[in-house]
Amino acid sequence: MFKYDSHMRFAMGMLVSAVLLMPLSGITAEHGELPLAQAGVTLDQAIETAQRRYKARVVRADVSESNGRRVYVLRLLSEEGRVWTIKVDAETGGET
Repeated sequence: MFKYDSHMRFAMGMLVSAVLLMPLSGITAEHGELPLAQAGVTLDQAIETAQRRYKARVVRADVSESNGRRVYVLRLLSEEGRVWTIKVDAETGGET
């Protein structure tokens, strides 16, 4: 089972706080795009999918833009301590 140390608890607490405090429905992208809450895949869905697929915890999540598309940048931490980053297209849910 995954062991939480004080750094992991702090990181997860910060991530949860950031997600809870960010009112997604009120944030819109530039150029008249849909609000984040209406994107094809929500940030929460991307996180859940990545954690299941890789059997790892998302310890950081950011929203950015790549080639004019909204992208979720997720940093993962495995039980073995491996850290890596993936990018998920917010419209399709596919990795970029």
